[in-house]
Amino acid sequence: MADVLAVDGLVKRYGERTVVDGVSFQIRAGETYGLLGPNGAGKTTIISMVAGLIPADAGSVKVAGETMTPSTTAPKGNIGLVPQELAIYPDLTARENLRFFGSLQGLPRKELRTRIDEVLELIGLADRAGEQVKKFSGGMKRRLNIGIGLLHRPTLLILDEPTVGVDPQSRNSILESVEGLATEGMAVLYTTHYMEEAERLCDRIAIIDEGTVQAEGTRDQLVRLTGGLDRINLRGSGNTSAAAAALRAAPGVQKVDGDGAGLILTVQDGPRNLPALVTGAGDAGMALTAVEIARPDLESVFLHLTGKALRD
Repeated sequence: MADVLAVDGLVKRYGERTVVDGVSFQIRAGETYGLLGPNGAGKTTIISMVAGLIPADAGSVKVAGETMTPSTTAPKGNIGLVPQELAIYPDLTARENLRFFGSLQGLPRKELRTRIDEVLELIGLADRAGEQVKKFSGGMKRRLNIGIGLLHRPTLLILDEPTVGVDPQSRNSILESVEGLATEGMAVLYTTHYMEEAERLCDRIAIIDEGTVQAEGTRDQLVRLTGGLDRINLRGSGNTSAAAAALRAAPGVQKVDGDGAGLILTVQDGPRNLPALVTGAGDAGMALTAVEIARPDLESVFLHLTGKALRD
């Protein structure tokens, strides 16, 4: 199956500063691909080049097999772009917004009427279709923004930080809407700095920092870059030195550190080894007051690759 989107060696410079440096990735139909990185990592610049809004200094973008540049028009018809900034008219109703943007997209009038109803159902605004958008909550406006990008049934939907600034309930509604898109065969390019969103939505993820792809793969593939090790915190008092010595020799334990309030263990397959570690600490004279286990996630991967937290 051919790639819906093929990005090869993209570079973008502003003066002496390189903000995107050799980025490459591909997305196929029915796949949700995430660009995960902190604010300022280059995500929006990448999608601006993918959508043909700004030129690349080097590299290429192909959408549905056609080369994309700011001057090309044919491949842009395959894209639904949902920008980070809201692109809606507040004095119009939801239905009027969709009708206006659908006409710009060249949809025939009869098809547009049907498609507007379908999109309103998909984004959960069918019962508010006749209200002015300025009366909507932030989350409702975001959902309408997504609906506009879906009207013409794009081959590739680009979502740039679509949940920024919305409340948790609206955020979940937006994520539920996005989850259904790939099942319809649409390719989705999703940028976010929220680890939880990337883990929930994306089939594959590129971790972006300072304009470069630090790593790419499924969530499980990326987590394996950290060694797949779990961290277990044993809080308590008593003979922690003896407990540390005993646990260093326990199966699966890679490292034991003390932090003044107990022990921090780096362990393979933490859930399976936890009962034996708790017993071993107690037998060595440590009185436990709390036990915590943390499994590796994309935050751990980002820290491992870049030496800083994802939200730094």
